[in-house]
Amino acid sequence: MLKSYFKTAWRNITSNKIFSLINIIGLAMGISASLVIYLIVSYDLNFDKFEKNGDRIYRVVSDMKFPDNDFKNPGLPMPLNQAIRKEVTGVEIFVPLSTPNGDINVSISSVTGNTPDKYKKQTGIVYVDNNYFNLLSYTWLAGSPQNSLHDPFTTVLTESRAKTYFPGDDVSKDIGRIISYNDSIKTTVTGIVKDLDKNTDFNFKEFISYSTIPNSGLKDNMGWDQWGSVNSGHQLFIKLNEGTNTVALTKQIQQLFDKNQKNAYLKNIFLLQPLSDVHFNSDYDSFNERIASLTTLYGLLAVAMILLVLGCINFINLTTAQAAQRAKEIGIRKTMGSSKQQLILQFLSETFLLTFFATIVSLILTPFIIKLFRDFIPPKIDAVMLMNVNVIVFMIALVFVITFLAGFYPAIILSKYNPVTVLKGNISSGSSRRVWIRKSLTITQFVFAQAFIIAAIIVGTQIRYTLNKDLGFRKNGIITIETPIDFFHEENLPKQTSMRDVLLQKIKLLPGVTMACTASEAPATNGSSFQTMKFNNDKKEIETTVQVKNADDDYFKLYNMHLLAGRFPKRSDSTIEYAINESYAKFLGFKNPADAVGKNILRNDKLVPVIGVLRDFYSQSLHAEIKPLAFYSDKNWQSQLQIELKPETTTGTWQTTIGQIQKTFKEIYPDEDFTYNFVDETIAKFYDNEQHTSTLLSWSTALAIIISCLGLLGLVIYTTNQRTKEIGVRKVLGATVTQIVTLLSKDFIKLVLFAFVIAAPLAWLGMNKWMQNFAYRANISWWIFLVSGILIILVALLTLSIQIIRAAIANPVKSLRTE
Repeated sequence: MLKSYFKTAWRNITSNKIFSLINIIGLAMGISASLVIYLIVSYDLNFDKFEKNGDRIYRVVSDMKFPDNDFKNPGLPMPLNQAIRKEVTGVEIFVPLSTPNGDINVSISSVTGNTPDKYKKQTGIVYVDNNYFNLLSYTWLAGSPQNSLHDPFTTVLTESRAKTYFPGDDVSKDIGRIISYNDSIKTTVTGIVKDLDKNTDFNFKEFISYSTIPNSGLKDNMGWDQWGSVNSGHQLFIKLNEGTNTVALTKQIQQLFDKNQKNAYLKNIFLLQPLSDVHFNSDYDSFNERIASLTTLYGLLAVAMILLVLGCINFINLTTAQAAQRAKEIGIRKTMGSSKQQLILQFLSETFLLTFFATIVSLILTPFIIKLFRDFIPPKIDAVMLMNVNVIVFMIALVFVITFLAGFYPAIILSKYNPVTVLKGNISSGSSRRVWIRKSLTITQFVFAQAFIIAAIIVGTQIRYTLNKDLGFRKNGIITIETPIDFFHEENLPKQTSMRDVLLQKIKLLPGVTMACTASEAPATNGSSFQTMKFNNDKKEIETTVQVKNADDDYFKLYNMHLLAGRFPKRSDSTIEYAINESYAKFLGFKNPADAVGKNILRNDKLVPVIGVLRDFYSQSLHAEIKPLAFYSDKNWQSQLQIELKPETTTGTWQTTIGQIQKTFKEIYPDEDFTYNFVDETIAKFYDNEQHTSTLLSWSTALAIIISCLGLLGLVIYTTNQRTKEIGVRKVLGATVTQIVTLLSKDFIKLVLFAFVIAAPLAWLGMNKWMQNFAYRANISWWIFLVSGILIILVALLTLSIQIIRAAIANPVKSLRTE
């Protein structure tokens, strides 16, 4: 019986090649998109699911309360970290964790006594104790999880890092080897573990014993005793005892901090962040370079569902539209004894076969889609994952779900035909209702397509607005390069400053350089430094958090920044003075910028004079409003060189100049890596998520339009075939091609226009909410909706014209012979 179903299904598919091809292409597009989205969503949702009793694992995080601003930080003051371990109850495992400050260079002592091997800027290094390995399930290849990190100056390596440092060795032979960090911390290898092969944010490769910190010079540099210092690099994970009340535990931590902290200005609220939230919460950093967005993932799922629904609508429309052609077949089958259930199974088998073919096509397309979206898709996702058991199960489930969704309604409709009625040639019963359903489904398709078009245009408009908006400073043709700075030994700063000055003067002499200066950072950056400042205006004390930047006086000329009053801060290694921005001056109550010059601001119990007021500029992305900002100039901490290149008259001029800068840099810092960044490219990266959203919307729009137009094309083909004789009669009676095209097109265009009326307000509501993420945004103008409406009508007309014009110019003699 089953074989008969599929044999009949195959016969019907091959006898209706065009409609079958339309259905397969539409479903394949939806399935391909769904498969790629499933890989992304399942990848992110499976992060850190392997930890035993993961629902009892939390990170203690800080919500720092400053005047006018809250700052969320995943770190804790280091003394609080230690005090929690001693005094807080209800916790099964305490896991303190600290990441190093600055770059870490590693030296490996040679067993032969030769020059040690050196590895620059190593990543994945962390200070932990043995409890870390009780929290996460590592497989040990050598050493012991109980005591490998008990003593100071000991190190545990992952297998991959051990093979990097000691290639060709049996990992058990690496125990006892000596590793030095920045030539100041010498450790002994006491353990080797397998790399975690699960999705995790704990992507560390090298574990130094936590007790190394208090037993070395790191103690002072990392704020071991500073209750008022919160650093995102010093974190605490805890695993609670079963039944522990999280509210009561948080209260214990808060009371412990309030009892010990001495800095009255630091108001810190502590929260417990569930492990399941770490990968998705952008308010608190994770150790992974990528923080996923649940909103984006849910949006991707919605896109996948929409594209699948569009493909299913195509199938439903085309199948019900062909009902008349299948009527006699159904009548004969019922007369021969077929039950309604058997007919439903027959039609579902056809749907299953079409869906199966569409799935095969989608599997072929998926590797190309992954390659196409490489910048958007996590790097660990590739075509090999298609062989994963979970993916195979998902594909099988998807085939059956689509078979049911797309095939069940047509199967019910077709199986209801009365055999006596259809064999007499009367199949009009209920046809008007089916036509109404087909029209409704077609409208639904174009509502989605139209909404995608509007959203894509609005997102593109906002991105162009952010990238082209005048930020209040010059950004084109400027590069930044980093020079070494020793954060741990301030006594080295004068020598480093002198070397930096030599490099600066040499770069200024290069023919391709217009200007150069030193600073801590460019005018607009992702990371920012803030300080609490106070001002007394003789009536009350005004306190707020102020963004601070460090730059020399040439910096303002290089970036073409405008001074409203006073002067720029002069480069110094001792005197501190501030040039504040216009917003800070207004916040302090000065309507005239010149009135702020000469006033003093209290910072860290010291009065600092205001010597100038700058016109406001955007120091962060346009997501955030312009906030109070102050510039000062301390040359010892200006580690970044800002270099304006001369305009590029011929292709390759800038690269030649950058090559000369690199050569000069290597003369001063022969052992350092040379890297540079264009300021305008750095600013563009502020909007990477929006760029990804735009790309996703563009492709979703294209797929939605293609699938919708395929369905429209199928209906037009069916309609023109049904009205072949009518077209012939009209032509004989004198109807022109234009009149016939208009007659056949107007009903479909009405559906598209009705879809636009529904889609426009829905798209406006959704995109208006999305635009609220920007403090400064483009206007959602009426022309966006007009353009999108015209675009979808033109696409629909192009689709309709393929078949309608062909039918309209056909020979009426052939049409009138058609029965």
